[in-house]
Amino acid sequence: MDWMFLIAAGLLEVIGVIGIKRVAQNNSLTNNIILIGGFVLSFKLLVGAMETIPLATAYAVWTGIGTVGAAIVGMIFFKESKSWLRIGCILGIIFSVVGLKLVS
Repeated sequence: MDWMFLIAAGLLEVIGVIGIKRVAQNNSLTNNIILIGGFVLSFKLLVGAMETIPLATAYAVWTGIGTVGAAIVGMIFFKESKSWLRIGCILGIIFSVVGLKLVS
């Protein structure tokens, strides 16, 4: 169950990052609720997951999901670069996080 919390925490981090981008574009109450709500819920689930998952593994997975998710959202919804080099770097993050999980 803690792994489900950790994955959900990573996905909610992406919601928080979307909120940051939206606030930067239009500082409205709705966008601030997305930003704050995404991060508060993300941190709450991360804390719960870290009760049984080691710190380094939990943090790497959480930030990995957030980083990869934010990069993908940026490419799809915010017209950011879709270069092969960028996609290769995203794959590198994924392989690194999986590697940390396998060795812990």
